[in-house]
Amino acid sequence: MIMEEWNGSSSTKLSKTAVLTVSSSSFSLQRYDSRFNEVSRRILEAFVPEGFPTSVTPDYAPFQIWDSLQGLSTYIRTMLSTQALLSAIGVGEKSATVIGATFQWFLRDFTGMLGGILFTFYQGSNLDSNAKMWRLVADLMNDLGMLMDLVSPLFPSAFIFIVCLGSISRSFTGVASGATRAALTQHFSLQNNAADISAKEGSQETVATMAGMVLGMLLAHITMGQPLIIWFSFLSLTVFHMYANYKAVCCLSLTTLNKQRCSILLQHFMKSGQVLSPQQVSKLEHILPVWASSWYSKTSKLTHKKIHLGVRISSLSHSEMMDLFVAPGSYYKEVKYLLMEKEGVVSIVLHKQSTAADVLQSYLHALVLGNLLGKSNSMHAECQEWMDKHYEVFTTKLQSSGWQTERLLASSIVWKANWNCVPSNDKNK
Repeated sequence: MIMEEWNGSSSTKLSKTAVLTVSSSSFSLQRYDSRFNEVSRRILEAFVPEGFPTSVTPDYAPFQIWDSLQGLSTYIRTMLSTQALLSAIGVGEKSATVIGATFQWFLRDFTGMLGGILFTFYQGSNLDSNAKMWRLVADLMNDLGMLMDLVSPLFPSAFIFIVCLGSISRSFTGVASGATRAALTQHFSLQNNAADISAKEGSQETVATMAGMVLGMLLAHITMGQPLIIWFSFLSLTVFHMYANYKAVCCLSLTTLNKQRCSILLQHFMKSGQVLSPQQVSKLEHILPVWASSWYSKTSKLTHKKIHLGVRISSLSHSEMMDLFVAPGSYYKEVKYLLMEKEGVVSIVLHKQSTAADVLQSYLHALVLGNLLGKSNSMHAECQEWMDKHYEVFTTKLQSSGWQTERLLASSIVWKANWNCVPSNDKNK
């Protein structure tokens, strides 16, 4: 009897490691894998998900490489900023008191916790829909926090204020980074292995942390007492850190639909009748915050900036209310949303019984209306005609191209309405 030994966590990536031959009078074992290869494979399995690379999306490996590099630069800079912070608190000074240093450290942590709660309150529901942007913002805020720590010894009279600002900045990083990491982990998972991906990401981060700590301690020792070299090293690593973060985010090809991706996809479909792939849309996405590039607001033709989702009806003017009363009986009889256009802005009023599919449909309908603004005198009629003819085709092509069409990633919708259409000319809402 001949028995073969195969190794590999994926059925498509198996390698033969040994052949066992047994007969009535003999026994032989032939190995095909060296001890070195076996050890290296075991080490690799501690850092990559089981079944890699088929168990994760293709953008997993390049993202993790850039993410580890940016993490390494962060931990090196942390040693420089921590050294400056401890010096400002008074470590090593005879005049410094334990209670004084403890109070300063407590105040720093307290303001950071408070800042994290406030940031979650104002932006918590928006993190999932703009994971790429908030990933960059999180690391930018972390850079600002470390910069505050490094600056703090230069202004002793304002030390507490500067340190607290840095702590608040880093608290934003903790919330945004954790939330976006969860969203990206779900994206990478192809075999319901999100927990495995998260665990292996933790191993990768631990190695980067250890290497960063060693290099950071070495750099801190070399640059001690040389402020110009410290600042040059810190700023150089910060530039590399932001570049690595940008490259990591650019590697991502998310398949979920948010407002910007819907706008890109729909505009291209209305022009060509074809749907872009997630990789193609990723190259067209604007991932920097709008305030980070003033030219974007002037050159961008995306209509998603002109759409308000989940409008509160009690905030509308009298003329807007009258237009809205007519809408249910005209173009929106069989849907659970209403659209209203004024001064180039399309507002969406959602029915209280609207589902996730209705929200996505209403937003795509509003995008179509936004693209027709100024091109026709009967925009609502043409828009409804386009939806009747092309909407099902568009969503079917989205699904076949790998897009997730179950819902629209957007901020929480807290305002909805209820209306009933009656046979007469009067409309009740």
